[in-house]
Amino acid sequence: MQQLKALGLILLGTLSLAQPLAAQTRDIGAHGELLDRIAAVVNEGVVLKSELDSQLDSVTKRLEEQKVELPSPSVLKQQVLERLVLQEIQSQRAAKVGLTIPDEQLNGALQEIAARNKIPFDKLPTALQAQGIDYKQYREAMRKEMVLSTLRQRDVIAHINVTPRELDQYLARQQNAAANDEFNVSHILLSLPAAATPQQIAEITKKAESLSARARAGEDFGQLAIANSNGQTALDGGSLGWRKGAQMPQFILDLITKMKPGEISDPVRTPSGFHIVKLNERRGGEAQVIVNQIHVRHILMKPNELDDDETVRQKLAKIRDRVLKGEDFAGIASTTSEDPGSAPDGGDLGWTGPGTFVPEFDKAIADLKPNEISEPFKTRYGWHIVQMLGTRTYDSTDDVRRQRAYAAIRESKADEETELWLRRLRDEAFVELKM
Repeated sequence: MQQLKALGLILLGTLSLAQPLAAQTRDIGAHGELLDRIAAVVNEGVVLKSELDSQLDSVTKRLEEQKVELPSPSVLKQQVLERLVLQEIQSQRAAKVGLTIPDEQLNGALQEIAARNKIPFDKLPTALQAQGIDYKQYREAMRKEMVLSTLRQRDVIAHINVTPRELDQYLARQQNAAANDEFNVSHILLSLPAAATPQQIAEITKKAESLSARARAGEDFGQLAIANSNGQTALDGGSLGWRKGAQMPQFILDLITKMKPGEISDPVRTPSGFHIVKLNERRGGEAQVIVNQIHVRHILMKPNELDDDETVRQKLAKIRDRVLKGEDFAGIASTTSEDPGSAPDGGDLGWTGPGTFVPEFDKAIADLKPNEISEPFKTRYGWHIVQMLGTRTYDSTDDVRRQRAYAAIRESKADEETELWLRRLRDEAFVELKM
């Protein structure tokens, strides 16, 4: 039961941005009975009342399970409808640019979910059914969410640049413990129109100050976020979850490093609007990363129309004998190896950590001792002989830190850029609310 409960949490999280695709129709029945209604017209598409009702029911149940006090039905309906409108706009854009998720990719994502929950993939439909979730609807909701995620990657993330100076500055900031600490943060965004008038700015400023004061006076922050926030996490009570300090937008990090758990910030204005931040919890530091590395070199030869597998294997066996008798491995590799990446370096693959090579390569060299040369073996790339040059225990903390730094800088920019992108899409779309 605990396993299924955990599965439910993951599945609900997965579906948080994609409503179940319930069977719907826009047609009139044979006797003139209206089977569905339109909740909103969005460009050439629509949001149906059945979609709105389904998502309202899902959000309401989730918030009740989390013991979050619900806002008024009209406010909750407005928030859910706005989310569905934004999803429809994004889906239309994805279709326009030809984004699709093939079954193979979808199955891979579902297999990962099943594996995380220690459930065989073929048992996933049964596990879902036990929680009242239709597998077919779940697949299509998952596919839709993956499409929207791919669209965000294409339109937003791919255009976020990280300069060498930003990387150096980030690493310098990491010397500050706050950048390495993790923070659990909630957030309210009151967005500004692209061409906001002074009156609109004044009204939103006043509203932001009022919300901040109400939260400080003891009103539930999550409920205020659900009822008022224009951010993507509004229906999650504004929760951003746990993040490294340096993964936060810089203006949020600047706020929370001066706050104690439970404190709420004054409103802060950025290009996307006014932000109110609550620090829920804080925990610290990153650990040292030590890995076992190997240093190998290889010669790769590939079968072709003239040389079949056995011929290539025999050629490599003869090369191996020549090296054992004293010929230079690097010299032979540079003239005979068909690996363009390593042949100019005498077949040298450098120092590498776990997971660098394909499994069949790792298996063939696992027991090699320093200077030992393997027998010829085959991988998906062709036939190899490998010489083990050495092993070492390596502190890769700095390498990992730089990799994480690059990803974290992009992530810290992604939230703000995504909000601006969504506002642009919304402003450019024709939207007529019917409910």
